[in-house]
Amino acid sequence: MAEKTVKIGLVGFGIVGSGVAKIILEDNDEIAVRTGLRLELACVVDKDITTARVVSLPDGVLTDDVDQLLNDDSIDIAIELVGGTTFAKDLQIKMLQSGKHVVTANKALLAKHSTELCKIAAENNKCIAFEASCAGGIPIVSAIRTSLAGNNIEAIYGIVNGTCNYILSNMTTKNEDFETALKQAQEKGYAEADPTLDINGGDSAHKLIILSSLAFGYELKLEDVYVEGIEGIAKADINYGGEMGYILKLLAIGKKDSDGKVSLKVKPSFIAKDDPLAKVDGSFNAVSIFGSAVGQVTFYGRGAGMMPTASAVVADVIEVGLGNSEKSFRATSLKPREQVLPLIKKIGNTLSRFYIRMMVKDQPGGLASYSRVLSKHDISISGVLQHEGSGPDNTVPIVITTHLVRQQQITAAMEDMKNLDVVSGKPVCISIVDMPEDTD
Repeated sequence: MAEKTVKIGLVGFGIVGSGVAKIILEDNDEIAVRTGLRLELACVVDKDITTARVVSLPDGVLTDDVDQLLNDDSIDIAIELVGGTTFAKDLQIKMLQSGKHVVTANKALLAKHSTELCKIAAENNKCIAFEASCAGGIPIVSAIRTSLAGNNIEAIYGIVNGTCNYILSNMTTKNEDFETALKQAQEKGYAEADPTLDINGGDSAHKLIILSSLAFGYELKLEDVYVEGIEGIAKADINYGGEMGYILKLLAIGKKDSDGKVSLKVKPSFIAKDDPLAKVDGSFNAVSIFGSAVGQVTFYGRGAGMMPTASAVVADVIEVGLGNSEKSFRATSLKPREQVLPLIKKIGNTLSRFYIRMMVKDQPGGLASYSRVLSKHDISISGVLQHEGSGPDNTVPIVITTHLVRQQQITAAMEDMKNLDVVSGKPVCISIVDMPEDTD
């Protein structure tokens, strides 16, 4: 089989960029044998051209001048790995307008500006490939686009942020508090010095928008996602949930009902201990997809890091080089925004079960007081956990699980609950997610 040479330009020679260069330079012969493509790293651009990396580039390849890449008409594919949503956006536009296909791992940029960028790509007869944007080395984008194309995708449940999963795993298995687990994540390189975007759920929301847009065929925006982070999670709640048979995860959930309405949320959620996602520990990611024909399929792997993410970037380069990405890109048609808006469910109208923990004063009438509040809002109790003995201020922790109820009902009940004389402090309320059954 005759080889086809594909010339590549890369902007961003950081951790992931170094991994991409390493794969191309060290595994090129194997790639050529498997795919018929000979990848040539023609230009690497970075503002830092002096610091040593894990891979050495051929002479003349590394530069701090991005115009060297943009003005080279022989470069077929441009990889953007600089991150952010300002310079990266301008850069991608210039790459497309200079006649290059774009490969990116930039989930924030795609979540905010994909409609505009895709329009520019189409105008220039080019494509944007973004496998590495959602779950590191897990091939979830290609799975949705091709392997599951014969399905009406009904739901996505994902653990798509390794930082949060590492923190919650340590709080569960090592009984660490949040701050200790976060510090451990930072020391191991799983969390940034400023971990805000991870722990507040923002990063997961970016990924959920990308995956849900592809899965449901809707033009979605970040404003459609209800987001809660893990900053306020206490190890006591993880322990009580564990006693009741649950594991806590930060889940990104996209669901489409039979009437076409979609709900999108990122929330700390309890799931049953025997669910596949409950077994995803440390910095690993996993995504469960429910399709009309295939049922439940779960994709599991490393969701971040140099080589897993670089693997996804190179996979996109190969798919672009083979012409597959361009075909998929042109075939993708999303329901326009004006038609989608009436189909977005507000979080208050979504149904869930809930875990509630209250610190209740150890005195007569406590049970009757909070039971009246729940009854007032038509909330039915599924289970109760109470340990003997008093805590601070002569209070005892009472944990309640509910049957299915609308979010707006539980929100109103929590407002009433915190005003009860017998309840000390603000009650804790966490979703319980019952995964769909996958039966024959």
